[in-house]
Amino acid sequence: MAKDVGKVIEAMYGENPPPIMIIGHSMGGAIAVHTASANHVPSLLGLCVIDVVEGTAMDALNSMQNFLRSRPKTFKSLENAIEWSVKSGQIRNIESARVSMGGQVKKCEESASNPSVSNSSVEGIIEEEEEEQGAEESNKKRMKEEDQEVKKESFYTWRVELSKTEKYWDGWFRGLSALFLSCHVPKLLLLAGVDRLDKDLTIGQMQGKFQMQVLPQCGHAVHEDVPEKVADALATFMVRHKFTEFKEGFLC
Repeated sequence: MAKDVGKVIEAMYGENPPPIMIIGHSMGGAIAVHTASANHVPSLLGLCVIDVVEGTAMDALNSMQNFLRSRPKTFKSLENAIEWSVKSGQIRNIESARVSMGGQVKKCEESASNPSVSNSSVEGIIEEEEEEQGAEESNKKRMKEEDQEVKKESFYTWRVELSKTEKYWDGWFRGLSALFLSCHVPKLLLLAGVDRLDKDLTIGQMQGKFQMQVLPQCGHAVHEDVPEKVADALATFMVRHKFTEFKEGFLC
């Protein structure tokens, strides 16, 4: 995946890419670190990793399957998926959820079928013909409504079955802190809480090997929950290291 990043930049810019700063969140942060460490982007200026630390990531892997099992398998609609992402606390910004959830789910290829609905029949014997016809029409109408409801219930499902990638999880994060510290470009670590730091990063931060900023009142999806604060932190970091200059009179 780190090689893919290099190949994409090569395809876009050829042999002379512009100065580039890589920013990655969570697993994307791990890919960003591996990309920088392997020098897949020769024109790399800086590296920003958002809320991924080797120690806490490795600890979280033990409960990841339970978390994945606790998620709904299907959603009635995209709006339903967006609502779940906010109410469950995965994302705390409804505007951001409307953008990001669309890429995480897809329309089901087949509608769900419910034998109890499709095989339902009128029970009992109705002696009067008019009553029989009325009951039959009512039953057909009910079956149609229930069938439509069942189809809606499984309208969207997750695009990626994350549980099937379990054998790769360890490799994504093991040794990440040392790799991050070994990158020779200016580095920024944005965290949702200071308690996420592991030993290697705590020592590295005390030695001034990277800049760290904790953004409170947000969850793991830091850049989605508080996009303005993340943008401000990135702008300050880039100006500090002379990657760019502040634009006079710019209003966010």
